Parts: sequence; C-alpha cells; structure tokens
Amino acid sequence: MIKIGEVFLEERVLGEKFACDLQQCRGACCTIPGGRGAPLLDDEVDQISKALPVVKNYLPVEHQMAIESNGPVEGSPGNYATTCLDHRACVFVYYDGGIAKCSVERAFLEGELDWRKPLSCHLYPLRIHRYSRTTLEYEPIRECDPGIVNGRTRGIPLVDFLREPLGRAFGPDFIPGARRTVEKPPEMKSAPGGRV
Repeated sequence: MIKIGEVFLEERVLGEKFACDLQQCRGACCTIPGGRGAPLLDDEVDQISKALPVVKNYLPVEHQMAIESNGPVEGSPGNYATTCLDHRACVFVYYDGGIAKCSVERAFLEGELDWRKPLSCHLYPLRIHRYSRTTLEYEPIRECDPGIVNGRTRGIPLVDFLREPLGRAFGPDFIPGARRTVEKPPEMKSAPGGRV
C-alpha cells in the first residue's frame, strides 16, 4: 500500500494505465450480473430521489416499471445501492446504440441536474473501502480489459483518467500527490534474501 494524505492506495492504482473504451465494453460496468446496482453513499440516496423525475424521461419503459415496482434504491444506512433489472442492469441504465449508459449522467450533461452520478460509478474501476482506514483499491473485471488495452496504447495513467472523480472524492490536493507518485514511485525495499 502507498499512502497519499490519509488515503492508502494499492500500488496497481498508481501503476496501471486505463481509459474506458465504450465501443468495446458496451458499458458493461452498468450491467454486471449479481443483483445489486451501484453502491451509494448515504447522502446520495436523496440525490437519487431528486434526480428521478428528470432521469425517468431517458429510461426504457421496463426500467421505469422496475423503479415503480421496487423503488430506485435498496439497502440501509451505510449499505445502500441502486436497484437492478433482472439482477443485472442498474435501473438507471438506458441504451444508446447497444451501449449501456447512465441516465443520471445524461441529465447532468444536458444541464438538467447539478449532480453527475454516484461516486462509485464515477470512480470505477476503483473502489473506496473505509475500514479502520480509507483505502482505494483497483477492482478489475474481465469486461474492463478493453479499458486497460486502450489506456496502455494511449499511455493514460488510471489516476489521470479518473482525475475528476478522485478530486471529487478526496479533494483537489489529492491529484498532485498521486501524479508525483506516478512519476516518481517510492523506492522498493529489499526483502530478506535480496528479493524485492
């Protein structure tokens, strides 16, 4: 783990190259099987409620019906998530040319909302875990492999690709610290036996 401010990061967070490639992944992170949607911070539940009247206009009918039947959010304080359709697609997904996209983000980009989308979505494929300390971990899924290929081909560090959500999560001072660490990684200490 590498510490930047009060946040501990997996080394891969700083070493990986990444840039989403929607033409290849088709928005897979919004349709991962498993039954739970995007993890939500407690205060984001209110944001979802405020966004709902606007974003419903962008949603397929079956997603609107799922929200009416099951609500947009499930869980309890400290463990909220968006609901899903058929244990797969987040109910806030709409499809554009076969690519799963976020209706909340669309409304934001259209100037209809001042909140972009849940932080967990904005940060993906990174996840924040708060145990006895705050850690930032890389959560790879096979469907995101095109993003790794794209990032490596274009030479885009993961922390640069996620500059906006990282600043949103940890403040503007976090990014310069992360960039310095990417450019000059901490020295590796030798382990017993001369291995590193």
